[in-house]
Amino acid sequence: MAPGSQPPPDLRQALGLRQAVGLQEFTTWRVGGPAEWFAEPADQQQLVALLAWAAQGGMPYRVIGAGSNLLIADQGLAGLTICNRRLQGSRLNAASGVVEAEAGEPIPSLARKLARAGLHGLEWAVGIPGTVGGAAVMNAGAQGGCTAEWLDSVLVLDPARPAEPYRIAAADLNFDYRHSRLQREALVVLSARFQLEPGHDPAEITARTSANLHSRTSSQPYQQPSCGSVFRNPEPEKAGRLIEALGLKGTRIGGAEVSPIHANFIVNSDNATAADIDALIALVQQRVEQAAGISLHPEVKRLGFPPVGD
Repeated sequence: MAPGSQPPPDLRQALGLRQAVGLQEFTTWRVGGPAEWFAEPADQQQLVALLAWAAQGGMPYRVIGAGSNLLIADQGLAGLTICNRRLQGSRLNAASGVVEAEAGEPIPSLARKLARAGLHGLEWAVGIPGTVGGAAVMNAGAQGGCTAEWLDSVLVLDPARPAEPYRIAAADLNFDYRHSRLQREALVVLSARFQLEPGHDPAEITARTSANLHSRTSSQPYQQPSCGSVFRNPEPEKAGRLIEALGLKGTRIGGAEVSPIHANFIVNSDNATAADIDALIALVQQRVEQAAGISLHPEVKRLGFPPVGD
Protein backbone atom coordinates (compact mmCIF):
# COMPACT_ATOMS: atom_id res chain seq x y z
CA MET A 1 0.00 0.00 0.00
CA ALA A 2 1.43 3.35 -0.98
CA PRO A 3 2.10 5.83 1.86
CA GLY A 4 -0.91 8.07 2.41
CA SER A 5 -3.41 5.71 0.76
CA GLN A 6 -6.41 4.35 2.60
CA PRO A 7 -6.83 0.68 3.49
CA PRO A 8 -10.24 -0.80 2.70
CA PRO A 9 -12.77 -0.39 5.55
CA ASP A 10 -12.92 -4.12 6.33
CA LEU A 11 -9.14 -4.36 6.71
CA ARG A 12 -9.04 -1.16 8.74
CA GLN A 13 -11.63 -2.59 11.12
CA ALA A 14 -9.95 -6.00 11.34
CA LEU A 15 -6.60 -4.44 12.24
CA GLY A 16 -8.06 -1.83 14.57
CA LEU A 17 -6.44 0.96 12.56
CA ARG A 18 -7.10 4.56 13.50
CA GLN A 19 -5.86 7.65 11.70
CA ALA A 20 -4.34 10.89 13.05
CA VAL A 21 -4.36 9.75 16.69
CA GLY A 22 -2.71 12.17 19.10
CA LEU A 23 0.07 10.40 20.99
CA GLN A 24 0.07 12.57 24.13
CA GLU A 25 -2.00 10.04 26.08
CA PHE A 26 0.38 7.25 25.09
CA THR A 27 3.52 8.79 26.62
CA THR A 28 4.27 9.44 30.28
CA TRP A 29 5.46 12.96 29.40
CA ARG A 30 2.02 13.66 27.90
CA VAL A 31 3.46 15.21 24.76
CA GLY A 32 3.65 14.16 21.12
CA GLY A 33 1.88 14.88 17.86
CA PRO A 34 -0.43 12.61 15.87
CA ALA A 35 0.36 9.20 14.47
CA GLU A 36 -0.48 8.88 10.77
CA TRP A 37 -1.81 5.40 11.55
CA PHE A 38 -2.24 3.94 15.03
CA ALA A 39 -3.34 0.59 16.47
CA GLU A 40 -3.48 -1.20 19.81
CA PRO A 41 -3.52 -4.91 18.93
CA ALA A 42 -5.66 -7.08 21.16
CA ASP A 43 -3.47 -10.16 20.70
CA GLN A 44 -0.29 -11.36 19.05
CA GLN A 45 -2.19 -12.48 15.95
CA GLN A 46 -3.39 -8.94 15.33
CA LEU A 47 0.10 -7.59 16.01
CA VAL A 48 1.54 -9.93 13.38
CA ALA A 49 -1.14 -8.82 10.89
CA LEU A 50 -0.34 -5.15 11.52
CA LEU A 51 3.37 -5.68 10.95
CA ALA A 52 2.66 -7.63 7.77
CA TRP A 53 0.41 -4.81 6.53
CA ALA A 54 3.11 -2.21 7.15
CA ALA A 55 5.80 -4.36 5.52
CA GLN A 56 3.63 -5.01 2.46
CA GLY A 57 3.21 -1.28 1.89
CA GLY A 58 6.79 -0.33 2.71
CA MET A 59 5.47 1.78 5.57
CA PRO A 60 7.68 2.85 8.48
CA TYR A 61 6.51 1.50 11.82
CA ARG A 62 7.46 1.48 15.48
CA VAL A 63 6.18 -0.35 18.55
CA ILE A 64 5.71 1.50 21.84
CA GLY A 65 4.65 0.28 25.26
CA ALA A 66 3.89 2.48 28.25
CA GLY A 67 5.54 5.44 26.53
CA SER A 68 8.10 6.03 29.27
CA ASN A 69 11.66 6.97 28.24
CA LEU A 70 10.09 8.19 25.02
CA LEU A 71 9.89 11.68 23.52
CA ILE A 72 7.67 12.02 20.45
CA ALA A 73 7.96 15.15 18.31
CA ASP A 74 5.11 17.67 18.19
CA GLN A 75 4.85 17.11 14.43
CA GLY A 76 3.87 13.49 15.06
CA LEU A 77 4.98 10.31 13.33
CA ALA A 78 4.58 9.10 9.77
CA GLY A 79 3.62 5.52 9.08
CA LEU A 80 2.27 3.07 11.64
CA THR A 81 2.57 3.39 15.42
CA ILE A 82 1.67 0.24 17.34
CA CYS A 83 1.04 0.40 21.08
CA ASN A 84 1.37 -3.03 22.69
CA ARG A 85 0.06 -2.12 26.14
CA ARG A 86 -3.01 -4.34 25.71
CA LEU A 87 -0.78 -7.39 25.24
CA GLN A 88 -0.65 -8.26 28.92
CA GLY A 89 -0.44 -11.39 31.02
CA SER A 90 2.12 -13.56 32.75
CA ARG A 91 2.61 -17.18 33.74
CA LEU A 92 4.80 -18.27 36.61
CA ASN A 93 6.03 -21.48 38.15
CA ALA A 94 6.48 -20.81 41.86
CA ALA A 95 8.54 -23.97 42.31
CA SER A 96 11.11 -23.29 39.58
CA GLY A 97 11.01 -19.49 39.58
CA VAL A 98 10.45 -19.35 35.81
CA VAL A 99 8.19 -16.49 34.69
CA GLU A 100 6.97 -15.71 31.17
CA ALA A 101 5.43 -12.25 30.77
CA GLU A 102 3.87 -10.65 27.71
CA ALA A 103 5.60 -7.58 26.30
CA GLY A 104 2.82 -5.19 27.31
CA GLU A 105 2.66 -6.36 30.94
CA PRO A 106 3.34 -3.40 33.26
CA ILE A 107 6.54 -3.94 35.24
CA PRO A 108 5.00 -2.72 38.55
CA SER A 109 2.11 -5.21 38.27
CA LEU A 110 4.51 -8.04 37.52
CA ALA A 111 6.78 -7.12 40.45
CA ARG A 112 3.86 -7.21 42.88
CA LYS A 113 2.59 -10.52 41.51
CA LEU A 114 6.01 -12.13 41.87
CA ALA A 115 6.38 -10.82 45.40
CA ARG A 116 3.08 -12.44 46.40
CA ALA A 117 4.42 -15.72 44.99
CA GLY A 118 7.61 -15.49 47.05
CA LEU A 119 9.84 -15.05 43.99
CA HIS A 120 12.91 -12.90 44.58
CA GLY A 121 14.52 -10.83 41.82
CA LEU A 122 12.32 -8.00 40.60
CA GLU A 123 11.59 -6.11 43.82
CA TRP A 124 13.55 -3.16 42.40
CA ALA A 125 11.23 -2.93 39.38
CA VAL A 126 8.03 -1.93 41.20
CA GLY A 127 8.51 1.81 40.60
CA ILE A 128 9.48 1.65 36.93
CA PRO A 129 6.75 3.19 34.74
CA GLY A 130 7.24 0.78 31.85
CA THR A 131 6.38 -2.57 30.33
CA VAL A 132 8.19 -5.89 30.20
CA GLY A 133 9.07 -5.39 26.54
CA GLY A 134 10.51 -1.96 27.18
CA ALA A 135 12.49 -3.25 30.15
CA ALA A 136 14.09 -5.94 28.01
CA VAL A 137 14.94 -3.53 25.20
CA MET A 138 16.36 -0.84 27.50
CA ASN A 139 17.81 -3.11 30.20
CA ALA A 140 15.75 -1.12 32.67
CA GLY A 141 17.05 -0.89 36.21
CA ALA A 142 16.68 0.83 39.54
CA GLN A 143 18.03 0.69 43.08
CA GLY A 144 20.92 -1.55 42.21
CA GLY A 145 19.00 -4.07 40.11
CA CYS A 146 18.53 -4.43 36.37
CA THR A 147 16.67 -6.56 33.84
CA ALA A 148 19.79 -8.30 32.54
CA GLU A 149 20.43 -9.94 35.92
CA TRP A 150 17.18 -11.91 35.85
CA LEU A 151 16.21 -12.23 32.19
CA ASP A 152 16.50 -15.71 30.69
CA SER A 153 15.39 -14.96 27.13
CA VAL A 154 12.99 -13.00 24.94
CA LEU A 155 10.54 -14.18 22.30
CA VAL A 156 10.79 -11.88 19.28
CA LEU A 157 9.63 -11.64 15.73
CA ASP A 158 11.23 -10.13 12.66
CA PRO A 159 8.73 -7.95 10.75
CA ALA A 160 10.20 -9.35 7.55
CA ARG A 161 8.94 -12.77 8.71
CA PRO A 162 6.22 -11.85 11.19
CA ALA A 163 4.66 -15.30 11.35
CA GLU A 164 7.87 -16.94 12.61
CA PRO A 165 8.66 -15.83 16.18
CA TYR A 166 11.88 -17.10 17.72
CA ARG A 167 13.69 -16.92 21.05
CA ILE A 168 16.95 -15.11 21.88
CA ALA A 169 18.88 -16.01 25.02
CA ALA A 170 19.76 -13.17 27.38
CA ALA A 171 23.44 -14.00 26.90
CA ASP A 172 23.07 -13.05 23.22
CA LEU A 173 21.42 -9.67 23.81
CA ASN A 174 24.69 -7.79 24.44
CA PHE A 175 23.39 -6.16 27.59
CA ASP A 176 25.11 -3.08 28.93
CA TYR A 177 24.01 -0.14 31.07
CA ARG A 178 20.52 0.75 29.74
CA HIS A 179 21.38 -0.98 26.49
CA SER A 180 20.73 -4.15 24.52
CA ARG A 181 21.10 -5.19 20.89
CA LEU A 182 17.30 -4.90 20.60
CA GLN A 183 17.70 -1.11 20.43
CA ARG A 184 19.42 -1.28 17.06
CA GLU A 185 17.71 -4.28 15.45
CA ALA A 186 14.27 -4.24 13.86
CA LEU A 187 12.87 -6.94 16.13
CA VAL A 188 9.62 -6.83 18.08
CA VAL A 189 9.54 -8.32 21.58
CA LEU A 190 6.52 -10.53 22.18
CA SER A 191 7.35 -11.78 25.67
CA ALA A 192 10.20 -12.13 28.14
CA ARG A 193 11.19 -15.10 30.29
CA PHE A 194 12.76 -14.51 33.70
CA GLN A 195 14.55 -16.92 36.01
CA LEU A 196 13.92 -15.79 39.58
CA GLU A 197 14.76 -17.25 42.98
CA PRO A 198 11.87 -19.32 44.36
CA GLY A 199 11.09 -20.32 47.91
CA HIS A 200 11.19 -16.95 49.66
CA ASP A 201 8.68 -15.73 52.23
CA PRO A 202 6.01 -13.82 50.27
CA ALA A 203 5.49 -11.39 53.17
CA GLU A 204 9.21 -10.55 53.21
CA ILE A 205 9.44 -10.05 49.45
CA THR A 206 6.23 -8.00 49.42
CA ALA A 207 7.53 -5.78 52.23
CA ARG A 208 10.81 -5.23 50.37
CA THR A 209 8.92 -4.42 47.18
CA SER A 210 6.70 -1.91 48.97
CA ALA A 211 9.73 -0.29 50.61
CA ASN A 212 11.38 0.12 47.21
CA LEU A 213 8.26 1.78 45.85
CA HIS A 214 8.05 4.14 48.81
CA SER A 215 11.71 5.07 48.39
CA ARG A 216 11.18 6.01 44.75
CA THR A 217 7.90 7.86 45.16
CA SER A 218 9.22 9.89 48.09
CA SER A 219 12.36 11.03 46.28
CA GLN A 220 11.11 11.48 42.70
CA PRO A 221 8.36 13.64 41.13
CA TYR A 222 5.76 10.96 40.62
CA GLN A 223 2.86 13.42 40.71
CA GLN A 224 3.93 15.15 37.49
CA PRO A 225 4.30 13.82 33.94
CA SER A 226 7.87 12.75 33.26
CA CYS A 227 9.77 9.97 31.53
CA GLY A 228 11.62 8.80 34.62
CA SER A 229 15.35 9.50 34.67
CA VAL A 230 16.39 11.53 31.65
CA PHE A 231 20.15 10.92 31.61
CA ARG A 232 22.30 7.86 32.08
CA ASN A 233 24.57 8.08 35.09
CA PRO A 234 28.16 8.76 33.92
CA GLU A 235 29.59 6.37 36.53
CA PRO A 236 31.03 6.89 39.07
CA GLU A 237 29.20 10.22 38.92
CA LYS A 238 25.44 10.56 39.18
CA ALA A 239 23.65 12.69 36.59
CA GLY A 240 21.24 14.14 39.14
CA ARG A 241 24.04 15.29 41.42
CA LEU A 242 25.92 16.95 38.57
CA ILE A 243 22.81 18.81 37.47
CA GLU A 244 21.84 19.82 41.00
CA ALA A 245 25.36 21.07 41.76
CA LEU A 246 24.98 23.61 38.94
CA GLY A 247 21.79 24.98 40.48
CA LEU A 248 19.66 23.79 37.58
CA LYS A 249 16.75 22.50 39.62
CA GLY A 250 13.69 24.51 38.62
CA THR A 251 15.18 25.64 35.30
CA ARG A 252 12.41 25.97 32.72
CA ILE A 253 11.92 26.22 28.99
CA GLY A 254 8.29 26.77 28.16
CA GLY A 255 6.27 24.26 30.17
CA ALA A 256 9.22 21.90 30.73
CA GLU A 257 11.10 22.07 34.04
CA VAL A 258 14.07 20.40 35.69
CA SER A 259 12.32 18.92 38.69
CA PRO A 260 12.91 20.68 42.01
CA ILE A 261 12.57 17.25 43.65
CA HIS A 262 15.11 15.27 41.58
CA ALA A 263 17.43 16.95 39.09
CA ASN A 264 17.60 13.98 36.71
CA PHE A 265 13.87 14.35 36.01
CA ILE A 266 12.38 16.81 33.53
CA VAL A 267 8.69 17.28 34.21
CA ASN A 268 5.85 18.61 32.14
CA SER A 269 4.80 21.26 34.62
CA ASP A 270 2.61 23.47 32.43
CA ASN A 271 1.44 22.15 29.05
CA ALA A 272 4.95 21.59 27.77
CA THR A 273 5.60 20.71 24.16
CA ALA A 274 8.05 18.07 23.01
CA ALA A 275 10.17 20.92 21.65
CA ASP A 276 10.30 22.47 25.13
CA ILE A 277 11.51 19.21 26.65
CA ASP A 278 14.03 18.58 23.87
CA ALA A 279 15.46 22.09 24.27
CA LEU A 280 15.74 21.69 28.05
CA ILE A 281 17.57 18.39 27.64
CA ALA A 282 20.05 20.10 25.32
CA LEU A 283 20.50 23.00 27.74
CA VAL A 284 21.27 20.70 30.67
CA GLN A 285 23.76 18.77 28.55
CA GLN A 286 25.47 22.00 27.50
CA ARG A 287 25.74 23.33 31.05
CA VAL A 288 27.15 20.10 32.48
CA GLU A 289 29.63 19.77 29.60
CA GLN A 290 30.84 23.32 30.10
CA ALA A 291 31.12 23.10 33.89
CA ALA A 292 32.28 19.54 34.47
CA GLY A 293 33.59 18.36 31.10
CA ILE A 294 31.18 15.43 31.25
CA SER A 295 28.84 14.49 28.40
CA LEU A 296 25.43 13.41 29.65
CA HIS A 297 23.75 10.86 27.41
CA PRO A 298 19.95 10.68 27.51
CA GLU A 299 18.18 7.42 28.24
CA VAL A 300 15.30 8.90 26.27
CA LYS A 301 14.44 7.60 22.82
CA ARG A 302 13.50 10.45 20.47
CA LEU A 303 10.97 9.75 17.70
CA GLY A 304 10.13 12.12 14.88
CA PHE A 305 13.09 14.46 15.49
CA PRO A 306 15.98 15.07 13.10
CA PRO A 307 19.09 13.15 14.17
CA VAL A 308 21.22 15.00 16.71
CA GLY A 309 23.70 17.18 14.86
CA ASP A 310 21.52 17.76 11.81
